[in-house]
Amino acid sequence: MSSISTEVRAQLAPHGVLSAAVYLGNFLLVTGRTSAGEPTGIAPDICRAVAKRLEVPLELTGYESQEEVVEAAASGRCGIVLVGSDPARAEKVTFTPAYVELEATYLVSDDSPIQDIFQVDQPGVRIASFFKSAYDHWLQRNLKHGTLVHADSLQASNELFLSERLDALAGLKTGLVAFAKKHPGLRILEGQFTGIQQAIATKKSNLEAITFLSTCVEEFIRSGLVADLIRQYQLQGLAAAPINQNSL
Repeated sequence: MSSISTEVRAQLAPHGVLSAAVYLGNFLLVTGRTSAGEPTGIAPDICRAVAKRLEVPLELTGYESQEEVVEAAASGRCGIVLVGSDPARAEKVTFTPAYVELEATYLVSDDSPIQDIFQVDQPGVRIASFFKSAYDHWLQRNLKHGTLVHADSLQASNELFLSERLDALAGLKTGLVAFAKKHPGLRILEGQFTGIQQAIATKKSNLEAITFLSTCVEEFIRSGLVADLIRQYQLQGLAAAPINQNSL
């Protein structure tokens, strides 16, 4: 990568430190904490890789809601944040191309007449979903006939599906598989209704910085860093984003 311009450093690390934020609720990308309480996982490691490119220390914060993460970038409180890329969020911040994609699908009961993903979007089908999650944003834009029944957390959406005997539960495949193992009589529908793109976001006015960050993402994928991190954390249900979607 070419030398870092003073504009990029001023936008991302105005005080000589890169402030970054990640969403703690994404169990695929934030998998734990250090003894000092700092988040660990793919997303934190991507933040560390960006700080290394900038040659500055990293100050990493974890937030419990995705709205807090987006606002941290929009306000300039953080130079970068890592969160699901979505058109609604892109009204507040600018996203790089994705560095990973997460598989989003549905869970249904064993005795459900629904056999494939395309049968979910039908009149009368009620779908439990975590409100304002990246996949919920997609469903709100794309469902034509099915009805979303919202919950205010991932755990609450799982419980809502069971307690209200809803027809389907939307979620990330890895989480749905883990949920099904704890509750016999459930099955995962094959395929995905969308791939949730996880990206780096920054303040909209950071024009020079977004070019730098997009180049970082391309390099992280092309060099194999993203694939190596997926193997390191032994994760399933996600993959490095296609390189042809990240060419500049």
